[in-house]
Amino acid sequence: MVQAGLAQPAPSTGAPAMAAAAAAVHVALKIPSGGGPYARAKHYQLVEKDLDASIAWFWKAIETGDKVDSALKDMAVVMKQRGYLDDAVDAIRSLRHLCLGKQSQESLDNILLDLYKASGRTKEEIELLKHKLRRIYHGQAFPADKATKRARSHGRKIHVSVQQETSRVLGNLAWAYMQQRNFMAAEAVYRKAQMVEPDANKACNLALCLMEQGRLGDAEGVLADVVAGAFRDGREREHGGGKVVRKAEELLERIRAETGGGGEKEAGEEDGAEADEMAELLDMVARQWAAPYRKSHRRLPVFEEITPFGREQMAC
Repeated sequence: MVQAGLAQPAPSTGAPAMAAAAAAVHVALKIPSGGGPYARAKHYQLVEKDLDASIAWFWKAIETGDKVDSALKDMAVVMKQRGYLDDAVDAIRSLRHLCLGKQSQESLDNILLDLYKASGRTKEEIELLKHKLRRIYHGQAFPADKATKRARSHGRKIHVSVQQETSRVLGNLAWAYMQQRNFMAAEAVYRKAQMVEPDANKACNLALCLMEQGRLGDAEGVLADVVAGAFRDGREREHGGGKVVRKAEELLERIRAETGGGGEKEAGEEDGAEADEMAELLDMVARQWAAPYRKSHRRLPVFEEITPFGREQMAC
């Protein structure tokens, strides 16, 4: 019985309140509940901001079988943030056999591509991109009998078609060739990407390839199409179509400044040798992609459109 005149005890605002606040933070950051290694790794990564500690706990999660797929992917991402690029590559290569799902393997490939790009390992990046193209061709990159799949873009869930994914991978492959300064290979791949799904940004990059080869007239024609809006649609406007047009206009100004001094360069013996080498490369890729489809002996429609590669594609 409460006696009059005695003050009532105030509600506790100590440990329970702090625990509730911590739980709210975990929910907001989507940190798993519990005290397992993976949950502790995510806590150190997202709450404490102690990335090295989170890496150690991700390792522990992998060793103990606690959400291995997510632990390996998250650990590699954190390693990239810390600059441990080679270690992240080695971790994925040595531990990816523990991740059995196709989606997990695809996610690991995408992380590897980012790591290769960040560390300048262009040759390995190109090989992995070719591997992704072969998977698309053989019907292994999309769910059975479906022409679209779910993916993430800028944090949003979207549906991607075979054509869109093929064009995206081809664009990345062409850009990797540009980093090697193999502009003839980059040109050929950009042209194939444009056949699958044309867009203005790839058109500008194609023009850059042509400019690097001294084919300023061809580049000017491609850029004129960009400025005229030949590639403009809803998605182009959404992804900064105005910036691409300005980029095309700047490249046109460069071309006009250069052509005022002497026009296009003539192809020499070195260029002819590169053309022969590129033709051999295209033949090799054609043989890879023209092989019968493993399951049904049919090619996906998109590959019917872009194969076989012809030597005439390289003609000026």
